[in-house]
Amino acid sequence: MRVLMTGGGTAGHVNPAIAIANTIKEYEPDSEIAFVCSHNKGDKAQDLVPRAGYKKPYTVRICGKKKIYNPANIKTLIYMMTSPIKAKSIIREFKPDIIIGTGGYACYPVARAGVKLGIPTVLHESNAIAGSAVKLLCSSVDIVMTNFESTANNLSGAKKVIRVGNPIIKSTKPTATEQESSSFKRSVLCFGGSLGAANLNVAFVEMLSHIANQYPDVEFIHASGKRDYENMKQTYEDKGLLDRPNVKLLDYIYDMDKKMADAELVISRAGAMTISELALGGKCAILVPSPFVADNHQYKNAKALCDANAGVMVQESEFESGKLEREVVKLLSDAEQRERLGKNILAFAQPDANRIIYEEIKKLLAR
Repeated sequence: MRVLMTGGGTAGHVNPAIAIANTIKEYEPDSEIAFVCSHNKGDKAQDLVPRAGYKKPYTVRICGKKKIYNPANIKTLIYMMTSPIKAKSIIREFKPDIIIGTGGYACYPVARAGVKLGIPTVLHESNAIAGSAVKLLCSSVDIVMTNFESTANNLSGAKKVIRVGNPIIKSTKPTATEQESSSFKRSVLCFGGSLGAANLNVAFVEMLSHIANQYPDVEFIHASGKRDYENMKQTYEDKGLLDRPNVKLLDYIYDMDKKMADAELVISRAGAMTISELALGGKCAILVPSPFVADNHQYKNAKALCDANAGVMVQESEFESGKLEREVVKLLSDAEQRERLGKNILAFAQPDANRIIYEEIKKLLAR
């Protein structure tokens, strides 16, 4: 099978593409897989795809839409008209059997060109509310696969929408040092992504300064992200937390699957991949959506869970009022609510997502 994957910008669009590619290679090791992302240096696909063992992605000139009336949107409009031409040349060179897009503006020109050239084309949307590229393309591609059931509600005109869940990159086996066991009865895990989340970091350490000594049996694990680690380390020291036995500050978590499995409560951003991992583990979670993402999709992801009593949302604007601390204390003291949230979030899990996606791809190619 020859597969052209496209999607990029953020890791939230790139990692599902890598997960799908890995699954195809697992079932059909001889498959040829290539990726297409945007030309922008900050596109995470340019880093993550080679790290995953694939060739450096092809690139097209495309960028996202800015806020309304922003002059930069003129360039976006020009790229939307011209980038499919470059995409067509990539498709003709690679000759894919199928094109799979995972959202983000980078997938628009490739999926559009693929449809025009008669190539079977599939999109996967991780977020609760479909992004602009998926909305524009949904009526012309063969299938739109979704992570959330509710996503179909704003995909008007789509030929076929099927909920498959979110494809997950299988974890590598942790090293011996990463498998260290904890002597604590319970743990609270807080993280904001690979780079971290500055406002969440500040709010979490402020909370710890108030409650860490109240819960000596709880280990508080905080991954600040590499960017903020040194500043956070100094803040921990200033607040007398650095040497507390039940407080652990990390720059990055390499055994996330184990840390999340062990956690009684998780505090995290509300990216689609993170939510999928929380759902698969049936974790009680406090979601802090990033206010800096396109279409405010993390808020919509978090709201979908909260509406189903499958999670608690705390927005950054509520940090100052102490809401994060109140919710953490409430959940640590209420085992029944933790269990209820963990049970309800399981409804958002699809443990067979990788296999289902592969099977849908094969069905499409068999037509």
